[in-house]
Amino acid sequence: MDAELFELAGQLGRLLKASGKKIATAESCTGGWIAQMITEVPGSSAWFDRGFVTYSNPAKVQMLGVKQETLKKYGAVSAETAKEMALGALANSDADCAVAVTGIAGPDGGTPEKPVGTVFIAWGYKGGDSRVIREQFAGNRHQIRQQTVKVAIEEIAL
Repeated sequence: MDAELFELAGQLGRLLKASGKKIATAESCTGGWIAQMITEVPGSSAWFDRGFVTYSNPAKVQMLGVKQETLKKYGAVSAETAKEMALGALANSDADCAVAVTGIAGPDGGTPEKPVGTVFIAWGYKGGDSRVIREQFAGNRHQIRQQTVKVAIEEIAL
Protein backbone atom coordinates (compact mmCIF):
# COMPACT_ATOMS: atom_id res chain seq x y z
CA MET A 1 0.00 0.00 0.00
CA ASP A 2 2.96 2.36 0.39
CA ALA A 3 3.04 2.65 -3.41
CA GLU A 4 -0.62 3.69 -3.30
CA LEU A 5 0.11 6.21 -0.53
CA PHE A 6 3.03 7.59 -2.53
CA GLU A 7 0.78 8.00 -5.58
CA LEU A 8 -1.89 9.75 -3.52
CA ALA A 9 0.73 12.09 -2.05
CA GLY A 10 1.99 12.82 -5.56
CA GLN A 11 -1.53 13.65 -6.75
CA LEU A 12 -2.00 15.94 -3.76
CA GLY A 13 1.31 17.62 -4.51
CA ARG A 14 0.38 18.28 -8.11
CA LEU A 15 -2.90 19.90 -7.02
CA LEU A 16 -1.24 22.02 -4.34
CA LYS A 17 1.57 23.11 -6.64
CA ALA A 18 -0.88 24.02 -9.42
CA SER A 19 -2.91 26.13 -7.02
CA GLY A 20 0.12 27.70 -5.36
CA LYS A 21 -0.92 26.38 -1.94
CA LYS A 22 0.94 24.71 0.92
CA ILE A 23 -0.11 22.11 3.45
CA ALA A 24 0.80 21.36 7.06
CA THR A 25 0.15 18.17 9.02
CA ALA A 26 -0.74 17.58 12.67
CA GLU A 27 -0.41 13.93 13.58
CA SER A 28 -0.96 11.88 16.67
CA CYS A 29 -1.71 8.21 15.97
CA THR A 30 0.19 8.19 12.66
CA GLY A 31 3.38 9.52 14.23
CA GLY A 32 4.48 11.54 11.20
CA TRP A 33 3.58 9.00 8.51
CA ILE A 34 1.52 11.53 6.53
CA ALA A 35 4.44 13.97 6.47
CA GLN A 36 6.75 11.10 5.53
CA MET A 37 4.62 10.16 2.52
CA ILE A 38 4.36 13.78 1.43
CA THR A 39 8.10 14.32 1.66
CA GLU A 40 8.77 11.14 -0.32
CA VAL A 41 7.48 13.08 -3.33
CA PRO A 42 10.30 14.90 -5.13
CA GLY A 43 9.74 18.64 -5.07
CA SER A 44 7.45 18.52 -2.03
CA SER A 45 9.29 21.46 -0.51
CA ALA A 46 7.30 23.64 -2.93
CA TRP A 47 3.98 22.67 -1.31
CA PHE A 48 4.68 21.13 2.13
CA ASP A 49 5.25 23.69 4.87
CA ARG A 50 5.70 21.62 8.03
CA GLY A 51 4.47 18.77 10.16
CA PHE A 52 3.65 18.51 13.83
CA VAL A 53 3.85 15.15 15.60
CA THR A 54 1.86 15.74 18.77
CA TYR A 55 1.52 12.32 20.32
CA SER A 56 1.03 13.52 23.90
CA ASN A 57 -1.67 15.82 25.19
CA PRO A 58 0.89 18.40 26.39
CA ALA A 59 2.33 18.51 22.86
CA LYS A 60 -1.13 19.10 21.41
CA VAL A 61 -1.60 22.01 23.82
CA GLN A 62 1.89 23.50 23.48
CA MET A 63 2.43 23.13 19.74
CA LEU A 64 -1.08 23.41 18.34
CA GLY A 65 -3.03 25.34 20.94
CA VAL A 66 -5.52 22.55 21.63
CA LYS A 67 -7.48 23.67 24.68
CA GLN A 68 -7.07 21.78 27.96
CA GLU A 69 -10.86 22.00 28.34
CA THR A 70 -11.34 20.23 25.00
CA LEU A 71 -9.04 17.39 26.02
CA LYS A 72 -10.72 17.07 29.41
CA LYS A 73 -14.30 17.19 28.09
CA TYR A 74 -13.96 15.19 24.85
CA GLY A 75 -10.62 13.40 25.10
CA ALA A 76 -7.60 13.34 22.82
CA VAL A 77 -9.45 11.07 20.40
CA SER A 78 -12.39 13.22 19.40
CA ALA A 79 -13.74 15.35 16.60
CA GLU A 80 -13.24 18.44 18.71
CA THR A 81 -9.56 17.71 19.34
CA ALA A 82 -8.92 16.81 15.70
CA LYS A 83 -10.48 20.09 14.56
CA GLU A 84 -8.41 22.12 17.03
CA MET A 85 -5.29 20.27 15.89
CA ALA A 86 -5.96 21.15 12.23
CA LEU A 87 -6.72 24.78 13.00
CA GLY A 88 -3.67 24.94 15.28
CA ALA A 89 -1.45 23.63 12.50
CA LEU A 90 -2.76 26.41 10.27
CA ALA A 91 -2.25 29.07 12.94
CA ASN A 92 1.33 27.92 13.56
CA SER A 93 2.44 27.58 9.94
CA ASP A 94 2.46 29.31 6.59
CA ALA A 95 0.16 26.66 5.12
CA ASP A 96 -3.14 27.24 3.34
CA CYS A 97 -4.59 23.94 4.47
CA ALA A 98 -3.87 21.37 7.15
CA VAL A 99 -4.77 17.79 7.95
CA ALA A 100 -4.88 16.42 11.49
CA VAL A 101 -5.34 12.90 12.78
CA THR A 102 -5.96 11.44 16.22
CA GLY A 103 -7.05 7.94 17.02
CA ILE A 104 -6.64 4.62 18.77
CA ALA A 105 -4.39 2.36 16.73
CA GLY A 106 -4.23 -0.38 19.36
CA PRO A 107 -3.78 -3.03 20.30
CA ASP A 108 -4.80 -1.45 23.62
CA GLY A 109 -6.55 1.76 24.61
CA GLY A 110 -10.00 1.17 23.19
CA THR A 111 -13.25 1.66 25.08
CA PRO A 112 -16.83 0.67 24.22
CA GLU A 113 -17.46 4.26 23.01
CA LYS A 114 -14.14 4.48 21.17
CA PRO A 115 -12.89 1.01 20.28
CA VAL A 116 -9.48 0.31 18.76
CA GLY A 117 -9.58 1.58 15.18
CA THR A 118 -11.49 4.77 16.03
CA VAL A 119 -9.85 7.67 14.20
CA PHE A 120 -10.83 11.29 13.73
CA ILE A 121 -9.45 13.10 10.69
CA ALA A 122 -9.83 16.86 10.33
CA TRP A 123 -9.01 19.23 7.54
CA GLY A 124 -8.64 22.96 8.10
CA TYR A 125 -8.41 25.74 5.55
CA LYS A 126 -7.31 29.36 5.69
CA GLY A 127 -10.40 31.44 6.21
CA GLY A 128 -11.66 29.21 8.99
CA ASP A 129 -13.39 26.41 7.13
CA SER A 130 -12.89 22.92 8.52
CA ARG A 131 -14.40 19.47 8.45
CA VAL A 132 -13.97 16.35 10.55
CA ILE A 133 -14.84 12.73 9.96
CA ARG A 134 -14.86 9.71 12.24
CA GLU A 135 -13.60 6.43 10.86
CA GLN A 136 -13.69 2.95 12.33
CA PHE A 137 -10.79 1.05 10.79
CA ALA A 138 -10.16 -2.66 11.19
CA GLY A 139 -6.90 -4.53 11.39
CA ASN A 140 -3.72 -4.45 13.40
CA ARG A 141 -1.90 -1.30 14.55
CA HIS A 142 0.02 -0.93 11.29
CA GLN A 143 -3.09 -1.43 9.15
CA ILE A 144 -5.14 1.09 11.16
CA ARG A 145 -2.41 3.70 10.84
CA GLN A 146 -1.97 2.96 7.13
CA GLN A 147 -5.70 3.37 6.44
CA THR A 148 -5.66 6.64 8.39
CA VAL A 149 -2.84 8.02 6.23
CA LYS A 150 -4.69 6.98 3.06
CA VAL A 151 -7.95 8.69 3.97
CA ALA A 152 -6.18 11.76 5.36
CA ILE A 153 -4.35 12.34 2.07
CA GLU A 154 -7.05 11.34 -0.42
CA GLU A 155 -9.83 13.36 1.21
CA ILE A 156 -8.08 16.75 1.22
CA ALA A 157 -10.32 19.14 -0.68
CA LEU A 158 -8.59 22.07 -2.27
